[in-house]
Amino acid sequence: MEYLFSFAPIDPEVLLILVAEIAIAIFLLALMRYCYGLFFATNSTDELAKVDNFAFGISLAGSIAGLGIILTGAITPKYNAGMGSELINMFSYGVLGMILLYLGRFVHDRWSLHLIDKRQQIADKNITVGIVDAASVIATAIIIRAMLLWVEGFNPSAIIAMISAFAVAQTILTLVTRIREHHYAKYNQLDSLQDAFADGQIALALRYSGQLLSTSLAVTSASYFLDYHPDTIVQNLIGWLIFGLLMTLAMWMLTTMAKKLILRGINLEAEVDHQHNVGVASVEMAISIGIALMLTTLLA
Repeated sequence: MEYLFSFAPIDPEVLLILVAEIAIAIFLLALMRYCYGLFFATNSTDELAKVDNFAFGISLAGSIAGLGIILTGAITPKYNAGMGSELINMFSYGVLGMILLYLGRFVHDRWSLHLIDKRQQIADKNITVGIVDAASVIATAIIIRAMLLWVEGFNPSAIIAMISAFAVAQTILTLVTRIREHHYAKYNQLDSLQDAFADGQIALALRYSGQLLSTSLAVTSASYFLDYHPDTIVQNLIGWLIFGLLMTLAMWMLTTMAKKLILRGINLEAEVDHQHNVGVASVEMAISIGIALMLTTLLA
């Protein structure tokens, strides 16, 4: 029995760093909640517990989940730099991640879904827009996490590289939105996808969320092909754009084939666009995310 279990010795300093990093992570997650309230110029406690604004809660949940995803990229597994350096790096990357999340939300509001006021829609308890907003933030977080794992150290070159790749990723996500709008208008007598979101069509929000999340996973595949070099920012930028577009295209092709096979015999446009079938939309979202996860795992 004495040989049945074998535990590696734990360095007290490593354990202390782990506890400190968890404390910093919880602090940043709590800070996110209050910053989110400031962003909406409201009291988050009132919105969650008094007004019972489910859309606000879903949107906030996306922000907290997104920051949690980012922090998994900020936590390094090797503890080689010492406690002070490790904690400073994590806190700095966490704060930078929060800033980029808000920038991502701003880009999505102003460029992707520019025809509706997402902030007002969420204040008006539009759950559909809350879902879309949460998905856009999580998609941004997935990309930021990949960047954190891609760059080396916390220095001006790393920050520039992250912001450059972030800009490329947001461009691709915006392009995806434009394509989805065109597709929706084509099969719905030129109706607007954004107006459908404003009208509260949850099925469309689920499908769109799956497309955003799967695209973000595809874009992160660029980090597997490109080596980080602090002196080649322009090359990094072009590389992220090219590989991001190629992987997004490959993911879309695979997802389309998978949907035709898995959802054979079901008219997706009729079920989701016209009948607002949340069940079918949920399956579509799961297929999109599942294919993207498998594709990125195979390439990692």
